[in-house]
Amino acid sequence: MNDPNQNTVGELIQAFYAEHKGPDYYDEQKIIKGWNSVVGPFIAQYTRDLYIKDGVMFVKLTSDSLRSELSYSKSVLLRNLNNIVGREVVADIVFR
Repeated sequence: MNDPNQNTVGELIQAFYAEHKGPDYYDEQKIIKGWNSVVGPFIAQYTRDLYIKDGVMFVKLTSDSLRSELSYSKSVLLRNLNNIVGREVVADIVFR
């Protein structure tokens, strides 16, 4: 006896975030949590302060040389990060 008005907990959480934080907030958080798996442990150890604003992911790195190197891989990183949620949420990455 499935009631069509019943939602899963996951659906309720997504609806809450969409209403209070914006429609992409839930997917943005999934992408931020997936950063370490996309870049691997070596790069992750030099990463600080990840956040997404208006479709742009801001990444603070503690290594200047790594910042330059990742700039060349931006398109691959964008593709892999967006694959986490199955749609384009992040359109650009800014390394600081």
